[in-house]
Amino acid sequence: MADTTNGTVPGARSRSLHAKIELLMPGLRAAAARLWAAPGLRLRYPAYLGAMHAVITASVPLMETALAEAVRRGEPALAGYLRRHIEEERGHDDWLRADLAVLGHAPGRPSAAAAALVGAQYYWTLHHHPAALLGYIAAMEGFPPTDALMAHLRAVTGFPPAAFRTLRHHGELDLGHRAELDAVLDGLPLTPEQEQAVGLSALHTVHAATRLFTGLLGPTAQNSTAEDFKEEPWNSTPSAN
Repeated sequence: MADTTNGTVPGARSRSLHAKIELLMPGLRAAAARLWAAPGLRLRYPAYLGAMHAVITASVPLMETALAEAVRRGEPALAGYLRRHIEEERGHDDWLRADLAVLGHAPGRPSAAAAALVGAQYYWTLHHHPAALLGYIAAMEGFPPTDALMAHLRAVTGFPPAAFRTLRHHGELDLGHRAELDAVLDGLPLTPEQEQAVGLSALHTVHAATRLFTGLLGPTAQNSTAEDFKEEPWNSTPSAN
């Protein structure tokens, strides 16, 4: 049966997007495994929070930019989704500030890797089509942190539960966000070119996130192989949104 909105098989567009994302996930999972398993996690976890703050502090402004473009272009379905998601994401950078404060840290200057991850989305939003941002959101929210990962982080670092507020909340929220995004994506009247832009945005996001996580590692961990860490039961891709 065809989707009466966009003329495709129901769910085909979101399934295709997730399949594209999965093509690059082995590299991101390997980087995440090294991030969590390599020695020095007590020092690296605050650096991770700082990197995530640099990314997440841009989430609402980025979506507001996309919303303005969607309204300007007469895209009510996309605009409606963005309005809802902006309110869902508002204040999450404050969670990270609070997590950092528990550990005696404050956000620093954004890294080049964080700027590369987020900055491409402004270009696609303003100079191509705001729907491209859906690929970014799908990649960022598609793999929420697990309870096992958070238990591992607490056990290894000895940090108090208050230092993991952001991970805990995103582990609870992101699964519902993915289902909503899939429904919106499958219902939007996208052209083939716009759909390709969504996929390209998602692939860029996974690639850039892999570089961001790798940059948080020291040389020894960067040179380790994925096999060194892949069997750990808590292995999970960290949420970056």
